[in-house]
Amino acid sequence: MEKDVSEIKELDVWHFGEESACRFLRKNGYKIVDRNYRTPQGEIDIIAGRKRILLFVEVRTRSSNHFAQPWESVGHRKQKNLRSAAKMYIQEKAIFDAEFRFDVISITLTDAVKPQIEWIQNAF
Repeated sequence: MEKDVSEIKELDVWHFGEESACRFLRKNGYKIVDRNYRTPQGEIDIIAGRKRILLFVEVRTRSSNHFAQPWESVGHRKQKNLRSAAKMYIQEKAIFDAEFRFDVISITLTDAVKPQIEWIQNAF
Protein backbone atom coordinates (compact mmCIF):
# COMPACT_ATOMS: atom_id res chain seq x y z
CA MET A 1 0.00 0.00 0.00
CA GLU A 2 1.46 3.38 -1.04
CA LYS A 3 1.95 5.97 1.66
CA ASP A 4 0.55 9.45 1.24
CA VAL A 5 3.28 12.12 1.41
CA SER A 6 1.90 13.36 4.73
CA GLU A 7 2.34 9.86 6.21
CA ILE A 8 6.06 9.64 5.45
CA LYS A 9 8.05 10.19 8.63
CA GLU A 10 11.07 12.48 8.61
CA LEU A 11 13.55 9.60 8.80
CA ASP A 12 11.73 7.81 5.99
CA VAL A 13 12.04 10.90 3.78
CA TRP A 14 15.82 10.49 3.63
CA HIS A 15 15.58 6.77 2.81
CA PHE A 16 12.81 7.28 0.25
CA GLY A 17 14.84 10.05 -1.39
CA GLU A 18 17.99 7.95 -1.72
CA GLU A 19 16.05 4.99 -3.10
CA SER A 20 14.33 7.28 -5.62
CA ALA A 21 17.70 8.77 -6.64
CA CYS A 22 19.19 5.29 -7.17
CA ARG A 23 16.24 4.24 -9.34
CA PHE A 24 16.55 7.49 -11.30
CA LEU A 25 20.28 6.99 -11.93
CA ARG A 26 19.75 3.38 -13.02
CA LYS A 27 17.04 4.50 -15.47
CA ASN A 28 19.58 6.94 -16.88
CA GLY A 29 22.15 4.21 -17.51
CA TYR A 30 24.28 4.43 -14.38
CA LYS A 31 25.34 1.56 -12.14
CA ILE A 32 25.28 2.16 -8.39
CA VAL A 33 28.85 1.44 -7.26
CA ASP A 34 28.58 2.37 -3.59
CA ARG A 35 26.21 4.02 -1.13
CA ASN A 36 26.70 5.95 2.09
CA TYR A 37 30.49 5.96 1.86
CA ARG A 38 31.66 7.43 5.16
CA THR A 39 34.93 9.16 5.99
CA PRO A 40 35.98 11.44 8.86
CA GLN A 41 35.39 14.37 6.48
CA GLY A 42 31.85 13.38 5.57
CA GLU A 43 29.62 10.99 3.69
CA ILE A 44 28.91 10.50 0.00
CA ASP A 45 25.31 9.42 -0.49
CA ILE A 46 25.71 7.64 -3.83
CA ILE A 47 28.66 6.76 -6.03
CA ALA A 48 27.54 5.76 -9.51
CA GLY A 49 29.37 4.94 -12.71
CA ARG A 50 28.91 4.60 -16.43
CA LYS A 51 31.73 3.85 -18.82
CA ARG A 52 34.65 5.97 -17.56
CA ILE A 53 32.59 8.48 -15.58
CA LEU A 54 32.26 8.22 -11.82
CA LEU A 55 29.62 10.36 -10.11
CA PHE A 56 29.73 11.45 -6.50
CA VAL A 57 26.11 12.26 -5.76
CA GLU A 58 24.64 14.25 -2.92
CA VAL A 59 20.92 13.58 -2.46
CA ARG A 60 18.71 16.22 -0.88
CA THR A 61 15.10 15.36 -0.16
CA ARG A 62 12.34 17.57 1.18
CA SER A 63 8.63 17.03 1.69
CA SER A 64 7.95 20.44 0.14
CA ASN A 65 9.81 23.29 -1.50
CA HIS A 66 7.94 26.12 0.21
CA PHE A 67 11.06 27.60 1.79
CA ALA A 68 13.77 26.59 -0.68
CA GLN A 69 14.69 23.98 -3.24
CA PRO A 70 16.41 20.94 -1.70
CA TRP A 71 19.62 21.48 -3.72
CA GLU A 72 20.03 24.95 -2.22
CA SER A 73 21.13 23.36 1.07
CA VAL A 74 24.37 22.03 -0.44
CA GLY A 75 26.61 24.84 0.72
CA HIS A 76 30.33 25.54 0.52
CA ARG A 77 31.20 23.46 3.61
CA LYS A 78 29.28 20.43 2.33
CA GLN A 79 30.96 20.74 -1.07
CA LYS A 80 34.39 20.86 0.59
CA ASN A 81 33.58 17.77 2.68
CA LEU A 82 32.33 15.89 -0.38
CA ARG A 83 35.52 16.70 -2.29
CA SER A 84 37.63 15.42 0.62
CA ALA A 85 35.57 12.23 0.92
CA ALA A 86 35.76 11.66 -2.85
CA LYS A 87 39.55 12.06 -2.77
CA MET A 88 39.75 9.40 -0.06
CA TYR A 89 37.48 7.09 -2.07
CA ILE A 90 39.58 7.51 -5.22
CA GLN A 91 42.79 6.79 -3.29
CA GLU A 92 41.30 3.85 -1.37
CA LYS A 93 39.94 2.21 -4.52
CA ALA A 94 43.02 3.14 -6.61
CA ILE A 95 40.96 4.64 -9.43
CA PHE A 96 43.22 6.18 -12.05
CA ASP A 97 41.34 5.95 -15.33
CA ALA A 98 38.02 7.71 -14.75
CA GLU A 99 36.53 11.15 -15.04
CA PHE A 100 34.94 12.41 -11.83
CA ARG A 101 31.87 14.55 -11.38
CA PHE A 102 29.93 15.97 -8.44
CA ASP A 103 26.18 15.93 -8.94
CA VAL A 104 23.23 16.81 -6.75
CA ILE A 105 19.89 15.06 -7.01
CA SER A 106 17.17 17.19 -5.51
CA ILE A 107 13.92 15.42 -4.64
CA THR A 108 10.67 17.01 -3.56
CA LEU A 109 7.99 14.68 -2.27
CA THR A 110 4.85 16.40 -3.44
CA ASP A 111 3.51 12.99 -4.46
CA ALA A 112 4.82 9.72 -2.95
CA VAL A 113 4.02 7.82 -6.14
CA LYS A 114 6.03 10.16 -8.37
CA PRO A 115 8.48 12.46 -6.59
CA GLN A 116 9.74 15.57 -8.36
CA ILE A 117 13.41 14.96 -9.23
CA GLU A 118 15.91 17.55 -10.38
CA TRP A 119 19.35 16.34 -11.42
CA ILE A 120 22.08 18.96 -11.28
CA GLN A 121 25.10 17.65 -13.14
CA ASN A 122 28.53 19.16 -12.45
CA ALA A 123 26.94 20.96 -9.51
CA PHE A 124 30.32 22.09 -8.19
